[in-house]
Amino acid sequence: MDAARLHAAGPGEARPDVTRLDITRFNPPRPEPDSPHALTGPRRRRTIIVTAAGSVAGGLGLWAADPGAFAGLPAAFWVMAVLALIADARPYLVPGRRVGSIILPSICFTFAILLAWGSAPALVVQFGAVTVAGVRMRHSVRRTLHLALQHAVALGAAAVVAGVTSLRIGPGEFGPSLRESLLICVAAAAWIGARHGVAALVRRWTADVRPRTHRRRGRADLLATAALLLLGPILLVAAVVSPALLPLSLLALHAVHRMVRWAGESERAARFDALTGLPNRRALQAAIAERSPDRRRALLLLDLDRFRTVNDALGHGSGDRLLTRVADRLAGVVPAHDLVVRLGGDEFAVLATRVEGPAAARRIAQHLAEALSRPFPLDGTPVELSASIGIALQSGRRDAGTLLREAEAAMYEAKQRGDQIAVHGPDAAHHSPDRLALLAELRTALRENDEGITLFYQPQIAIATGEVTGVEALLRWCHPKRGTVGPEELLRVAEPTPVMRMLTARVLEEVIAQLAQWRSQGRPLRAAVNVSARDLHAGDIADRVGALLSRYSVPAELLQLEITESALMADPHRVLETTTRLSRMGVAISLDDFGTGYSSLQHLRRLPLAEVKIDRSFVLGMATDRGDAAIVRSVVGLAEALGLRAVAEGVEDEATWRLLAAAGCHTAQGWFHARPMPAAGLAEWLARYRPVQPRKIESGKPSNQ
Repeated sequence: MDAARLHAAGPGEARPDVTRLDITRFNPPRPEPDSPHALTGPRRRRTIIVTAAGSVAGGLGLWAADPGAFAGLPAAFWVMAVLALIADARPYLVPGRRVGSIILPSICFTFAILLAWGSAPALVVQFGAVTVAGVRMRHSVRRTLHLALQHAVALGAAAVVAGVTSLRIGPGEFGPSLRESLLICVAAAAWIGARHGVAALVRRWTADVRPRTHRRRGRADLLATAALLLLGPILLVAAVVSPALLPLSLLALHAVHRMVRWAGESERAARFDALTGLPNRRALQAAIAERSPDRRRALLLLDLDRFRTVNDALGHGSGDRLLTRVADRLAGVVPAHDLVVRLGGDEFAVLATRVEGPAAARRIAQHLAEALSRPFPLDGTPVELSASIGIALQSGRRDAGTLLREAEAAMYEAKQRGDQIAVHGPDAAHHSPDRLALLAELRTALRENDEGITLFYQPQIAIATGEVTGVEALLRWCHPKRGTVGPEELLRVAEPTPVMRMLTARVLEEVIAQLAQWRSQGRPLRAAVNVSARDLHAGDIADRVGALLSRYSVPAELLQLEITESALMADPHRVLETTTRLSRMGVAISLDDFGTGYSSLQHLRRLPLAEVKIDRSFVLGMATDRGDAAIVRSVVGLAEALGLRAVAEGVEDEATWRLLAAAGCHTAQGWFHARPMPAAGLAEWLARYRPVQPRKIESGKPSNQ
């Protein structure tokens, strides 16, 4: 990518329409008469003169070759000829740039003329109609000749079928048999096949490598062409009654025009983003599916950081305008051979088609990041934006879904590391073949609702009183071949991928259903559930939690969600918005593994937290390491000052229990009291448990263990 091109569009400067046409080459709009691509001025006049002269010369040549074919033509012929010229003043354009994407309504008249009066009169009328269409669309002479060639060959193919089968129908004696009706269909099929064959040959000769026509476009083209051709015999039937009925066919042509136009609009709506005008996810998948064996491609997925703050501060209307300017900025700095896509929300993607390797892909990502780093003027206020970019290289036969998942995983990895760019690669630890296999197996197990995915619960004990204050839900997977897979391994594999959201949804529903069961049994316990950065960034977790609490009639205060410092640092503003919504619902928020990340005291003060959990790595060494003990006491003091509960994880012996009590820690969790256990085992444990305070402990473990 040329660095100079990156700065072609200034801040807030909209890129030219021609750039968008190059980038969205899958479905570009046709040039209107006042389009910058249309012929204007002297060049247009010369084109009209040359085209008209060529059409007249062609007609005269056909007349000179067979003057008898034009002798004594009836009034019906002349009415059809005039209507053909009138109809082609408004040609139909199936979305696409190629001449083959143009459907001339005159073909219904010229096909009827072919059936009734032969190929020579039909070709003369068709040349005149093509001339009208070319002038109306302001085509060059070359494009008009290309269009004329297609229709001449198509009429010739239909004439061959008619000649071989002796199919000749005059309006005066029109009463076709079943055989003649079938032959008319065969002639129409020959017409369609010949035209598209010529178009394909011309594209091949001119090295036209644009993407192939999509199926929906092809269906619309074929249906409209067949409808027009088979309207021809019906026109001959009308001519039997009176040629004055033929102008009524213009209403049918208008209906076909509306059908073609609707097909184009429907396809564009399905494959283009309504807000920005960029191609959408479906267009990207189609582009990825097109094989490019001689080139290596890269997918760059961009997620705008802190975009929601713009919506909150300036409103959704301003947010939409900002997205359109981001789209313009990206499309303005990306070459025409690449594709810019809006995936939805604040996510964009770039499919780079000429990439040598990871280093080249990183350079493209850095150029995009630099382009987005320039302020966006919005309502007189310069808005600063940045993006996290994940890169996936396409090699082999990976499909669009796989490539998108890999780019998304890399993007979340960049967010978690605090970097702006990350490349998905097989050398990363979580991309090993074994973990990829485990991920695929986990996805299948979640979809099939595998009962091997279960939850264990570990009690949390109030240190001052010994009472059970709640439990933490811990995930286990009893794999049929691997044995028990613990939560750390499951989260490490699933968190960078969309499987994490599936896993969280499963865990939340099971935990809330269990809370409802405990509550109905007269033992309302609070349960804590870990949620990932991906869940918090998605933004809809508050809605999902609210729906589950309502469905199972569980009070919000019985649920607590635990977030990690890494999730907080990946996108603090988005996490703040999501956790604030949850807190207002009554769901408690806990900061897990505190002390192992890089969160600042400012984040700790702003987040709607109810507790902090001291990481087990500090708690385990309290009894033997003065540094660990000092850190734990400091965190407990900080939590006390901020009005938060302090929970110590990994309490495994009496000495640690006593030290935590002396430090004023509120809650402890660990094997000193109980190991994680299934819901049924927890019920039995609770029936046996008797609260024990630290000062009453005389042995290595509480007597009720």
